[in-house]
Amino acid sequence: MARGIARAASFGGRAAAAGWFSYRRITVAVCIANLVAALLVLRSLTSFAPAPKRVEVVQYTEEQIRRVEESIRIRREAEPVELVQVKKLRKVFAREEKRRKELPLELKLRVSYELVGRLNGLGDNGTAIQQREALESWRVETLKDAKSASTRNSSNLGLSSEEARLLKRALEFNWHALLEDIGLWISPEVPHTEHDDKPENEPEEEEIIAGPPLHPQCNTELHADYGGAAVRWGLTHHKESAADCCQACLDQARNAKPGELKCNIWVYCPSEFGCYSPDKYEHKHQECWLKQADQPKLNFKDKYSESYRDSHPRAPVVVPWMSGVTSA
Repeated sequence: MARGIARAASFGGRAAAAGWFSYRRITVAVCIANLVAALLVLRSLTSFAPAPKRVEVVQYTEEQIRRVEESIRIRREAEPVELVQVKKLRKVFAREEKRRKELPLELKLRVSYELVGRLNGLGDNGTAIQQREALESWRVETLKDAKSASTRNSSNLGLSSEEARLLKRALEFNWHALLEDIGLWISPEVPHTEHDDKPENEPEEEEIIAGPPLHPQCNTELHADYGGAAVRWGLTHHKESAADCCQACLDQARNAKPGELKCNIWVYCPSEFGCYSPDKYEHKHQECWLKQADQPKLNFKDKYSESYRDSHPRAPVVVPWMSGVTSA
């Protein structure tokens, strides 16, 4: 009996000791120790932190303040004029952009319809000068109407007093910007003056003719187109140069059989872009026409007349052909 009681007491002591030294209690103890160590380290670090510096207020004398103000004035005076102008232009552009935004879209559409109607009244043949005059006339009339709308509370465009005020400002100060906003642009009139700096009695520069030199018998004439009966059609008769075309005319006349037409006129197209003719055919570069006429006559010489170009819109200003009447 006594031995059993002793054995039970021994077992209960080990259980109590095991409960006191459990893993949970050991973990809590370790965490508390780490926390205490961290607090001690933090305190040691903060104890060596430098003291905050004392901010001293600097007192400037009147002489120093005067010199600073003088320096600022000198820097402003030395600022480039171009930079000053850019700043002014930015302000102007900002004001114009503000004015553009002030005009309602509905009012812009109404203005565009009025302007298009005024331009349509000129017809298809209206010049740029007439268009500008028509627009300026509309602007003056509408501006006058907008100014008087505030007194009689009505306008010819059916505008309210607020719309009349906005339109008046746009027509007075921002007319060109308004035209841009509604998509209307008319090219400005550019004066063109021809200056003849060539000294008097100076000979004209001779045009360069591609290919070998022409024989004196060719009697070459630039920008000339002779008529005559066709000995050889140029549509299917091409030559490398005007000299070759003239030589073909001379050879044909020399070798012609009795009763055949003998060539005494050659007409050549030297232009790489082809040559104009009032007929229905497309005349290309290097065409060589061989013709015959007892009394050769010029169809065109130097330039086509203005009346001819009015009736033939495809005709260029200068006659592109070159030709000649051969001498025996």
